[in-house]
Amino acid sequence: MNWSAIAFDWNQARAFLAAAEEGSYSAAARALGLAQPTLGRQIAALERSLGVALFERIGRGVVLTPAGADLRAHVRAMADAAARVALVAAGQAEDVAGSVSLSASDAMAAYVLPEIVDGLRRRQPEIHLRLVVTNALSDLLRREADIALRHVRPREPDLVARRIDAGRAYLYAAPSFLARHGLPADVAALRGLPFVGLIDPDRMAPLLQGHGLPVTAADIPLTSDSSVAGWEMVRRGLGIGLMFERIARMTPDVARIVPGFAGVPVALWLTTHRDLHRSRRIRLVFDHLAEALSGPGAAPD
Repeated sequence: MNWSAIAFDWNQARAFLAAAEEGSYSAAARALGLAQPTLGRQIAALERSLGVALFERIGRGVVLTPAGADLRAHVRAMADAAARVALVAAGQAEDVAGSVSLSASDAMAAYVLPEIVDGLRRRQPEIHLRLVVTNALSDLLRREADIALRHVRPREPDLVARRIDAGRAYLYAAPSFLARHGLPADVAALRGLPFVGLIDPDRMAPLLQGHGLPVTAADIPLTSDSSVAGWEMVRRGLGIGLMFERIARMTPDVARIVPGFAGVPVALWLTTHRDLHRSRRIRLVFDHLAEALSGPGAAPD
């Protein structure tokens, strides 16, 4: 190894990578918790040490120069290696005290997890839980979270997951909605009634149709990327919503409709990195979540 050839500072490389991926110095500085001038000085120092310009300024943002674009993949590999080192080290920790980050959707975070977190705090008060609320899939390989609660099965070989059969989702509406539209007696009576969607109507309608509901894209006039906002629209009487029964039971001002509808099974995957799963602290949180979300019957996957 030619150690003299490894001369640049990792902090400078990290600043470069953050700016390349965030698209501006200001966004990169926020992501790294730095002042923007500090980040700018780090990138300038890296450019001087390498003897190349890495960015061109375009308005308030930046774009990579050809040299910067070539460098980005190599620095990304360095960042992935650094993240893996941190994962392996964290997985060796036997100390229960410390922080754990959990990624979950907004609906799970708002309605389901508070009670579960309360139980965890009573059992393990020395664990500090940071909730990462996102409806996107957190990248566990890059340590965006330690544990993720997902609605889709993970495919990455370095992840371990436990499938949780968490119940079913049914149809709900507010009394004000039913006063205007009447109580649908069966699935066929849903035809033409407005629904609140959580994804694009052209994608959601086929999913509902697959469960026997006569819903077209035109029947979904309201959508939201936020499950919390969508559920609030259902509560306000703006449309029919499909909701996880566990959440609906916490909402007294909605009514389950069409009792003949069998519902949609809700499967969750509690997921973490294989290296992190060796950590006693991570396992404690992981196992507590699995038990609280499903009770008996959580199935290893």
